[in-house]
Amino acid sequence: MIKKVTPPAGGHSRPPLERMQRLHDLLMNGRQVNCQQLGREFEVSYKTIQRDLDFMRDRLNLPIEYDPSRYTFRYTEPVEAFPLLQVSEGEILALFVAQKVLAQYRGTPFEKTLGSAFQKLTGSLKEEVTFDLGEWGSDYSFRVTGASAADLETFRLLARAIVQRQQVNFSYQPLRSQAPETRDVHPYHLANVDNAWYLLAHDPLRGQIRTFALPRIRSPKLSGKTFDRPRGFSAEKELKGGFGVFSGKGKYEIRVHFDAFAARLVRERDWHPTQKIRELKSGSLELQMTLGALEEIERWILSWGDHAKVLAPQSLAQSVKKRIQSMIKSYR
Repeated sequence: MIKKVTPPAGGHSRPPLERMQRLHDLLMNGRQVNCQQLGREFEVSYKTIQRDLDFMRDRLNLPIEYDPSRYTFRYTEPVEAFPLLQVSEGEILALFVAQKVLAQYRGTPFEKTLGSAFQKLTGSLKEEVTFDLGEWGSDYSFRVTGASAADLETFRLLARAIVQRQQVNFSYQPLRSQAPETRDVHPYHLANVDNAWYLLAHDPLRGQIRTFALPRIRSPKLSGKTFDRPRGFSAEKELKGGFGVFSGKGKYEIRVHFDAFAARLVRERDWHPTQKIRELKSGSLELQMTLGALEEIERWILSWGDHAKVLAPQSLAQSVKKRIQSMIKSYR
């Protein structure tokens, strides 16, 4: 005789972390948070919901209290983000090393699985650190590249400064200057773009958020002074306007024509969130995108040689033309 097995109660309920994330979303939106009602919705007991709320209040230090006039729990003050993980400075440093290791597997069958796992691990750190794993190469060869001691020490100090909201001073070597400059900044975010690390920081002297390449930062030091990061700061918005990491504050409508040969390669990748492709009869195409700066897109266009031609804006076309003329002179 076949014995019917009854699944354990709550077998289809959400995992605790997912429940608490959902509770956080409801509290953030001012929705009704009632233990009895949500217990039925989540297929758990009302006591489970109560324990979740107690944990969020007592262990995660979220400002939760019960409002008897509305029969609901609520946040008593604004909350920036749900603290999924309490991450130490050492753990952030470990992620830095892990990213270097993952880069060795670009183009291999392990890339997708490892990248997915890494994104899950870093998901709760998006306010402090971002990783660009979607732009790994598509070839099947790779080489091991390690981080120098200087890279690690710089990353360690900046990670600590971001977590502790401490001002940092350092010597920085701009690309277009022979002499290094001294900078005192409020570090907001570390971003990994095209397998290179950058610091997004507010420069009080210049009154702007600036981007600094970590390899060109020298002798960083914590000043001991603290700062408040603006609630409206978004690393995603800061990086969105750029073709690479330098976004700028302009607005340029880019149009580039690629011949049939280059068009095959251009179609294979997503180059920018704003990109649009217009197919042409000859097999060529026109790539369109909106950018905040032109420097990085200019270098990228030049890398295509005579397979690419700038259609707009004219300022970019003229800049590329001057660069080509300068290159011709260097070969005479």
